[in-house]
Amino acid sequence: MTAALPYANGLLHLGHLAGAYLPADIYVRYQRAKKRDILFLCGSDEHGVAITVTAEKEKITPQAVVDRYHSLNKASFEEFGMSFDNYSRTSLPLHHKTSQEFFAEFHRRGVLKEKEEQQLYCEKDKMFLADRYVEGTCPNCKYPEARGDQCENCGTWLNQTELIEPKCKICGTTPIVRTTSHWYFPLGQFQTRLEAYIKERSERDGWKENVLRYCASWFKEGLQDRAVTRDLSWGVPVPVAGYESKVLYVWFDAVLGYISSGKEWAGRTPNPDAWKDFWLGPDTKYVAFIGKDNVVFHCIVFPAMLMAWNDAGREQYVLPENVPANEFLNFEGQKFSKSRGWGIDLQNFLNHFPADPLRYTLAVNLPESRDSDFYMKDFQARTNNELADILGNFINRTLAFTEKNFGGKVPAAGTLSERDREMIRTIAEAPGTVGGLYERYKFRDGVIESMNLARAANKYFNDSQPWKTLKADPGQCATTLNICLQVVRSLAIIYEPVIPAIALRMWGTLGLEGTPSAAGWESAAALGLQSGHQLNKAEILVAKIEDEAIDPIVKSLSEPPVQEVPKQAPEVKPLITLDDFKKVELKLAKVIAAERVPKSEKLLKIQVEIGSEKRQVVAGIAQHYKPEDLVGKLIVVVANLQPAKLMGQESQGMLLAATDSAGKLAVLTVADSLESGAPIK
Repeated sequence: MTAALPYANGLLHLGHLAGAYLPADIYVRYQRAKKRDILFLCGSDEHGVAITVTAEKEKITPQAVVDRYHSLNKASFEEFGMSFDNYSRTSLPLHHKTSQEFFAEFHRRGVLKEKEEQQLYCEKDKMFLADRYVEGTCPNCKYPEARGDQCENCGTWLNQTELIEPKCKICGTTPIVRTTSHWYFPLGQFQTRLEAYIKERSERDGWKENVLRYCASWFKEGLQDRAVTRDLSWGVPVPVAGYESKVLYVWFDAVLGYISSGKEWAGRTPNPDAWKDFWLGPDTKYVAFIGKDNVVFHCIVFPAMLMAWNDAGREQYVLPENVPANEFLNFEGQKFSKSRGWGIDLQNFLNHFPADPLRYTLAVNLPESRDSDFYMKDFQARTNNELADILGNFINRTLAFTEKNFGGKVPAAGTLSERDREMIRTIAEAPGTVGGLYERYKFRDGVIESMNLARAANKYFNDSQPWKTLKADPGQCATTLNICLQVVRSLAIIYEPVIPAIALRMWGTLGLEGTPSAAGWESAAALGLQSGHQLNKAEILVAKIEDEAIDPIVKSLSEPPVQEVPKQAPEVKPLITLDDFKKVELKLAKVIAAERVPKSEKLLKIQVEIGSEKRQVVAGIAQHYKPEDLVGKLIVVVANLQPAKLMGQESQGMLLAATDSAGKLAVLTVADSLESGAPIK
């Protein structure tokens, strides 16, 4: 298993965790509990222009930049509970050697193409300008701050010579165009094979629809040759005579960091070639966890590179069996933005709160199929209402009751009632249900099902009323507590992938040795505690988060930074057909009631009438409208939108609104006295 190499140019934030790292760790921990032979690899991506730009701004060396962020992010990962087998870095000599071997092999066999091309050159700074060293006006949307490789406003990929009025970002002068030479990887030659590869793997292991859509869009455009070298001083030196002043393009060397990380891991074992058992093993299953912005590199570019290497017929690298990319996580309703200072980094978060409640809250909000949001108040509510009140309370009351009434030992079970048998069946089914979801990369659903076991156990405890049967039917009371303790053991195993520190404490509270995962995933289905087994004293497993701990952070976020507004044209959307538009069902709806969503500063819960049908719509407009301002109005809603949950409230549609460049919002209303339910044509 690999997780995307984080760029060593800044601190990790919560969006990074939800995109790639937490789902990868849940999957790996689950597979380890299944007793499978796992190698979990990651490391810092330490080359590229962004590193040199930061170094120049801070007047330090690129190595100093990556040393700082590698150390900080590695420590944050460890505190967060990431269970990497190896966390490497691409500035290591071992990685340079691995990358150069791939380039040299492709060069020797004639895979690469040498091309002369026009590139911008700064006469004042005496250097060719890499993409982020040049800025100009986008030829597509006229945005004046487009980079030399891409316009961030309209998303168009650019050749830097296409920029209008380009400027060197170092000195501000206008560069000239000069001829330079670079080596290219013929990605287009692999398109047919890549399409067949993705189709075959998708049918076999169920690739996500969002990943398949991203790949299809690249194939539709047609894959083109990609430059493997660039004019830069920081990176892996090109091992070809005449190219001493150039380095390998970071896209080429970064993905090879997974292989060099495996080699580094093997170097610490008795067998330095142990990495080959994984990377070159014909029975290896390779899963690459990434965010959606990395789909092209892991589904198309990296597999093509491995295909090109394997074509030599010697070492045969395994290709990804699946690339379960997640969408983006937003923070308090807005995108994480380093430039605007919006968001919270992992290191800062962990200075205030423990890791496991964060892992849990992120897990139940993973952006698996579409962008999702992280709210501090939701984090507090999930911690208090679910981890503390459902999971923690069940475990504490079970252990405390046993300690008080059975001497802290597992009581023997007697004759089973139908309620007892039903709870035992629920225990037996839980690991298969949760594990099946994890196998299909449905981590959010798996975590929800894990909490459902705790909910069922709480209900079982309440319905069994052991405080009454303690005197009226001691045998039944003993049976109830025996089964409840069995559930605690099962919960520790099932929850270990998600909240490993809490699960280990659960395990220790039961007086069990080792770890939950060592017991094995399937053992969670069994009644593994023997009667008479000595338990440890009950303890509070999850501390609640009080308002005074969360409010200062929420208050600091109450004034979000001003959104960056394009200076010229807005994003240009692709044209759609009339049939595309007809798929959206717009109808008039009359607002019959509205109220604020508890614990949310942004959401309103709106009851609407669409003809004879009544629905609930949740909208993020509370900062612009009072609930009473909407009642009686005719608004426009998307009537055929799949329901979604926001802050625990189901939204059965979406209302239409407009915002201007200053962030002012207005709900679209209809003044005419038309009937609700009228279609918008």
